[in-house]
Amino acid sequence: MAESYADNLIRFQKQYEGVLPEELVQRAQAHAESLSDLGTGALAIGDLAPDFTLTDHRGERFALTDALRDGPVVLSFYRGGWCPYCNVQLHTLQTALPQLRTHGARLVAVSPDSPDDSLTTAERNGLEFEVLSDPGNHVARAYGLLFTVPADVRDIYRTAGADLDAANPELPIPATYVVGTDGRILYAHVDGDYRNRAEADDILKALADQGIVGDSA
Repeated sequence: MAESYADNLIRFQKQYEGVLPEELVQRAQAHAESLSDLGTGALAIGDLAPDFTLTDHRGERFALTDALRDGPVVLSFYRGGWCPYCNVQLHTLQTALPQLRTHGARLVAVSPDSPDDSLTTAERNGLEFEVLSDPGNHVARAYGLLFTVPADVRDIYRTAGADLDAANPELPIPATYVVGTDGRILYAHVDGDYRNRAEADDILKALADQGIVGDSA
């Protein structure tokens, strides 16, 4: 079994318990719960995944169509390196990387962070997979994952380090997709409550159920 996101999240929460002001924590939790119904317009299993080309944290080009020639692709959309829940998930996915590669899958993460910020995130978490920069959230929008952060909670995100203002108040809903070599979505986990993320074991099961086994660089 792969490491559990839920277990890693509990360890993170215990480690940082009491660090943030309780009032801020309560506001953030209430906001997260209010987002639970988001994502109804997101792409789902059976949909055709929109093609895209983005730059990764090393400045190299990644094109979905090209990657799918070698095997399935696991796409993990996250809000940004400033988000602690995203970092827990990225760490968890990194621990599952050898198993994903056993299934011939290529793992990439996508956020609106700049390439420099994506590099920082990759280095901080010891990530050995591509971390893509989606400036303007164009890819997230194509996948139906974009939402506008309400003005009254933007200060919560700013406290965490998010660069949000009136001109750019949008973030992607955290989501994980497995895209098959035919471009169709084989697995989808989309949850507006950003505390809830896909488990690596579920991703691996989706690959196994399709009989996907192979090698991926």
